[in-house]
Amino acid sequence: MPHISSASLWELAAADVHQRKTEAEEEAEEGGGGGGGGDPVAERSVFLMGSKAGGKTSILLKCLDRDEASKPTLALEYTFGRRARGHSTPKDIAHLWELGGGTSLSDLVQIPITPASVRSLSVVLVLDLSKPNTLWATMEKLLQAARTQVEKVSSRKQQAAKQQATLRLLPKDYPDREMISPFPLPLLIIGSKYDIFQELESEKRKAVCKSLRFIAHHHAASLVFTSSKSVSLMSKTKSFFSHLAFGLDRGKAVSLDPAKPLVVPAGSDSFGQIGSPPMTEVDVTTLHAKNPMDLWKKVYERIFPQESTSEQKEVSDPARDPQYAEPQLDAMRAQKDQELEQLRRNAAKSWKGLDLDT
Repeated sequence: MPHISSASLWELAAADVHQRKTEAEEEAEEGGGGGGGGDPVAERSVFLMGSKAGGKTSILLKCLDRDEASKPTLALEYTFGRRARGHSTPKDIAHLWELGGGTSLSDLVQIPITPASVRSLSVVLVLDLSKPNTLWATMEKLLQAARTQVEKVSSRKQQAAKQQATLRLLPKDYPDREMISPFPLPLLIIGSKYDIFQELESEKRKAVCKSLRFIAHHHAASLVFTSSKSVSLMSKTKSFFSHLAFGLDRGKAVSLDPAKPLVVPAGSDSFGQIGSPPMTEVDVTTLHAKNPMDLWKKVYERIFPQESTSEQKEVSDPARDPQYAEPQLDAMRAQKDQELEQLRRNAAKSWKGLDLDT
């Protein structure tokens, strides 16, 4: 069996991602070839992150009209989507990244968020509505990780330009224009598993809805609730996704009723409509909040004490997961594990054989 160095495994993984992107670009060129002076191919990137096992892959597959079973995402995965504008016209390309592991792998945001991609990158944050006790912590950590990476790869001039561009998407007479803090990239928040969320008691559903509306409006983001079991909800979700991935119209539907799935396009809500935090038993003034976002966080955590997300660290070894089996690599891995164990035994014998008195 040929020798494979540990470094070459990473090279193979990098080459695989590069090959997929190359195939996407080549197919786009083929779609525009022969047309003679057609419009240039539009390329956008979308980065999906969110709750662990929150349904990100299922949502992505349905938005791409791919009829295949979803699998747990291993670390960070890349795929691409194509959309033809018409006959003999170029195909628009969407580079799609999906982060697995919930918050445990947030350091990997540095891969999809780069100086080159940030100009055409959008973020989709999928939050599991069926687990409100981890929702805020997941949202907070992932958005902060993404924001920090954007700031790292962007100059101050670029950051200011992006913020102004986001503000321009809102109506000029928007009452909260000077009060919000737009996320540095176009942001879509998807509340997943709405079918399970409906089983929560009414007051708790209202608390989650108001809180997510506040979070979305504060970041100048769009918000939509969905369920992989609902065709109509997935259709609305797809329109928002296609808006980010291919520049299509996201639709004008708006639903702010907490008794129904929320559909809130960016710029269609306001702090006045959202109202005050859903606190009835505790005096808000006693929470000593630093700012409105901190106040909403403290109120939300009173209603839904947040469970630690540290336990989401991957404890299983993906290399031993049957769904990622690679016979040749697995055989080489087994051989290397045996060699490593033998080296450890030899080293242990060498230490025991030393004459410590000398």
